Amino acid sequence: MKTALLSVYDKTNLIPLAQALIQADYQILSTGGTFAYLSVHQIPCKEVSTITHFPEILEGRVKTLSPYVFGGILAKRNKPEHIKTLEEMQIASIDMVVVNLYPFFEKRKENLAEEALIEFIDIGGPSMLRAAAKSFYDVLVLSDIADYELVIDKLNKNESIEKDLRRKLAAKVFSLTASYDAAIAQTLSQEEFPHTLVGSFIKSQDLRYGENPHQKASFYRNEASEGAFGDFEVLSGKEISFNNLRDMDTAWKVVHEFEEIACCGVKHATPCGVALGNSVFDAWQKAYDGDPVSIFGGIVAFNRPVDLDTAQAMKSIFLEVILAPDISIEAMELLKTKKNLRLIKMNRKPSDTKEWVNIDGGILLQDTDREFATQLEVITDLHPTDAQRKDLIFAQKVVKHVKSNAIVVASDLQILGVGTGQTNRIQAAHIAIDSAKAKKQDNLVLASDAFFPFRDVVDYAAEKGITAIIQPGGSIKDQESIEAANEHKIPMIFTHKRHFKH
Repeated sequence: MKTALLSVYDKTNLIPLAQALIQADYQILSTGGTFAYLSVHQIPCKEVSTITHFPEILEGRVKTLSPYVFGGILAKRNKPEHIKTLEEMQIASIDMVVVNLYPFFEKRKENLAEEALIEFIDIGGPSMLRAAAKSFYDVLVLSDIADYELVIDKLNKNESIEKDLRRKLAAKVFSLTASYDAAIAQTLSQEEFPHTLVGSFIKSQDLRYGENPHQKASFYRNEASEGAFGDFEVLSGKEISFNNLRDMDTAWKVVHEFEEIACCGVKHATPCGVALGNSVFDAWQKAYDGDPVSIFGGIVAFNRPVDLDTAQAMKSIFLEVILAPDISIEAMELLKTKKNLRLIKMNRKPSDTKEWVNIDGGILLQDTDREFATQLEVITDLHPTDAQRKDLIFAQKVVKHVKSNAIVVASDLQILGVGTGQTNRIQAAHIAIDSAKAKKQDNLVLASDAFFPFRDVVDYAAEKGITAIIQPGGSIKDQESIEAANEHKIPMIFTHKRHFKH
């Protein structure tokens, strides 16, 4: 008779699996809560203590940590000396291990006191899983409820479990325990940049493809993060794509730069229409008018719920995604008639404090750029008006999300021109200013993500009628730009804070 050890926190679908094991002539061993659950459902089973000859102690902290358990799992069946040791020690071999872990992933999000949270760190479970996974030639290991059905089917058909499947299930265990330990490490660690960088990511979904159709891709949720994309809801529309998620991330971060009602359109990872408004409809209309060509086929985010009036205004425009903290029932019913349009309900604000970028052979880790200048210094003879100051701060909050070299031109809390990803700043300025001037002629202000290395940006801005400038400063030639601004009677503010985005 073969033996299966069942010790699970989550009892979902456990009874069908146990019934299939009994029908396949397995003996079942189980621990405390699992034993009680199986007994209530009249599944024949034995407590692990009957083979360890030792009761559970320390409030259940120690129950399976015994050579009578681990010897039965780790013994190599093709080694006579191992079998001889089992016989001499009267240790029964264990042929299947079914374990899921204490829910540390979930409990860490409940803001429990540290002492309470520590009790959800599983010790015996990961140990049994790893032992069984190491012995996958001889021991079948199940760590995921989603795999029960496959094994039940094979047991019912009296089919053997092939080595490839055993290996796959074993690999799944080591991925799980690594992620589980990583989540614990990240929760307990007080180091911003630890010597060993670990991550805890669970696959949320396979994506149709990556940036291009020939690239495979999946989305993994960060279990050690409270970030905005940990539990967003797809309310309607076709499957979310890799590029959608990248653009959604940018759009959601932009609108949360503001306490005011905000709308942001993103195209190819670049804000292409951003505005603040007196209402959601007003914010949308201003954002759309800021660049109606680029926003076509783009992503649109709001930091307030979408109402019916705004939905009616957006319905005639081709958009890929609309995301917001909520969408009214009437607005959703209207927008759902566009079957390909993804409607996304966001349940969290952006909150990640670290971000990383892959390079070939490594990862770059840095603080998330959440800071904004608190002391703005007017460094010209002329000071900006209150309206100009508001526009400058608005534009500077947007420019930090634009790929460097970045220039943004705004007016009346509306972005009208964006120069992004250029290899020199004057070229970015030409693109942003010329684009803005095609829509509006006066009251335009300019924001830059980094300092001006020469006075050429100020000169061109003055030629085109820019009325105020905000930039970090910090160039060895700052004085040239200051003199140019004074010559052209353009107020200029230094933030002393750069916002490169590579």
